[in-house]
Amino acid sequence: MASRSTTSMRSIFRNATSRRLISTRAKPSVPNPNFTSPRFNTSSRTEGSVPRFLRRPFHSLVAAACPVSKLFSDVTSYEGRSSSVSMYIQYSTSAPTRSLRRRISNRKKMSMKPVLNESKFQETISKLPPRFTPEELADAITLEEDPFLCFHLFNWASQQPRFKHENCSYHIAIRKLGAAKMYKEMDDIVNQVLSVRHIGNENLYNSIIFYFTKAGKLIRSVNIFRHMVTSKNLECRPTIRTYHILFKALLGRGNNSYTSHMYMETVRSLFRQMVDSGIEPDVFALNCLVKGYVLSLHVNDALRIFHQMSVVYNCQPNSFTYDYLIHGLCAQGRTINGRELFNEMKGKGFVPNGKSYNSLVNALSLSGEIDDAVKCLWEMIENGRLVDFITYKTLVDESCRNGKYDEATRLLEMLQEKKLVDRDSYEKLVNVLHKDM
Repeated sequence: MASRSTTSMRSIFRNATSRRLISTRAKPSVPNPNFTSPRFNTSSRTEGSVPRFLRRPFHSLVAAACPVSKLFSDVTSYEGRSSSVSMYIQYSTSAPTRSLRRRISNRKKMSMKPVLNESKFQETISKLPPRFTPEELADAITLEEDPFLCFHLFNWASQQPRFKHENCSYHIAIRKLGAAKMYKEMDDIVNQVLSVRHIGNENLYNSIIFYFTKAGKLIRSVNIFRHMVTSKNLECRPTIRTYHILFKALLGRGNNSYTSHMYMETVRSLFRQMVDSGIEPDVFALNCLVKGYVLSLHVNDALRIFHQMSVVYNCQPNSFTYDYLIHGLCAQGRTINGRELFNEMKGKGFVPNGKSYNSLVNALSLSGEIDDAVKCLWEMIENGRLVDFITYKTLVDESCRNGKYDEATRLLEMLQEKKLVDRDSYEKLVNVLHKDM
C-alpha cells in the first residue's frame, strides 16, 4: 500500500514538473543556441523525473543538428499528448520594428564610412599658402581625387581665421561630393550656402538641383528651385538650363502612364511658369512637353505642341520630336498618322531611331500591311538600327495570320543568312512559324 502511494506521488510530481517545463498554448518558436535554461539543470531535485533529451543544454541540441520538430515530437510523446508545444525562450521571433531596422542600417553605413587619410590630408594642407584665397582652395579641391578628403579640407578651411568661402569653393565641393554620391555631406554644404544671403549664383544652384535629382530627392530639388525664384539676388534666378534639369528629372520618374501623367502636371506647371517669367522655351523644353504628353497617353496634346513649335515658339522640330510622336501614334494604332510623320521626318533629312522603326513595323504588321512592314524592316536594318525580338515575332506571327507563310519563311531564311539573329532567337521564330502553319 505504501509503495503504491509513493508511486502515485511520484507520478503527480513528474506531471506537475513537466507542465511547468512545457506550455501547450504558446506558439512554436526556435530555441536560442546560446541559452541554457536553469530548469534543465541536471543537479535539480527532479532529475529522475525529467527525460534525458530535456537534460541536455540547448547548444548541444543544436550542435547535434536536432530539428525543432523532432524536439517537439519527443516532448509530445513523453507527455502522451498530440497537441503542439513549444519551449519557453527569452527572445522574440517577431519581425524587427521599423526603428530597429533603421538603427541596423545606420550601423552598417557607419561601418562602411570611409576613413580619412591623415598623411595625405596634412600634405594637402601644407601645399596651401599661409593666407589662401577661396580660388586657391577650389584649385586644391579640384586636384584632389578623394572626395572624403575634399570634404574635410572644406570644413578645415571654414575654421580658419579670416577665411570665408565664396561661390567657387562651394561649387567645387558640391560637385565633388555629388559626383561621389556622398549626398549627406553635400547636403551639409548646401545648408551652409542657403544660410548666407550674398552667396550663390545660377550655376551653383543648378549643380545642387542636378545632384539632388540624381539622388532621387525631388522635393529637395523643388525647394532649391523655389529659393532661386524668391531670391533677391538676380544672379540666382532660374534660367532655361534650370528648367531643363527639372524637366528631365520629372520625366525620368514615370514608369507607367499613370505616374507619367502625375509628373506631367508638374512639368506643365513649370513650363507655364517659365514662359510667364519671360524665358523663351527652346527645342529641348518643347520636346520635354511632347515626350511627357506621349508617355501619359495624351498624344493629341503632343501634336498640338508640335504644330505650335514653329508658329508660336519660333523653334523647328528635330529628330527627337518626330521620334516621340511616331512612337506615340503607333502605340495607339494610328498607323496612318505615324507613317505621315515618318515620311515627313525622312524628307527633312532625319533618320528615325530604333524605337520609331520598331513601333512602325509593329503597327504596320498588326494592321495587316505586311509588305510595307517588311520594306520598313529592311530599311531599318540598312540604316543600322537595332531590331528587337518582339518586332521579328510580330512580323512572322502576323504574316502567318494573313496566310503569307512563304513570305515568313523567306524572311527567316534571309535573317539566318545575314546572321541578323542569334541561334536561340531563330529557333523561337521557327517555332512561331510552325505553330501558326
